Amino acid sequence: MAKKDQQIKLVIVEDDIFLADLYRTKFELEGMSVLVAYDGEKGMELIEKNVPDIVLLDLILPKMSGFLVLEKMKTTKKLKDIPVILLTNLSQKADVEKGLKMGADDYLIKAHFMPSEVVNKIKEKVKA
Repeated sequence: MAKKDQQIKLVIVEDDIFLADLYRTKFELEGMSVLVAYDGEKGMELIEKNVPDIVLLDLILPKMSGFLVLEKMKTTKKLKDIPVILLTNLSQKADVEKGLKMGADDYLIKAHFMPSEVVNKIKEKVKA
């Protein structure tokens, strides 16, 4: 968890390069330290290596699904307490329930949230 005067460390795992870069820019403008991975395997590597304050995770990813990344995080001692916000196009009730049941802190459907709203959600979760 970031202290008040420390920069929030965020890992974004998103295969849509345009969207990932849009979010990276938005979060960096908010003063956060941001690392981006475009597939699940690379995302897991970044998370393990950098132990961020929070993770923004897509579910539909190449190489390793977001569900698998979430599962690995929640079963790894040093990563299990990191808040995870799922940001995805999967909007079926079963997917939402599965993500939250697996330990995600929030489930955001891409089409329903503006980047500024996602920034606010991240800040909210890290402060809590």
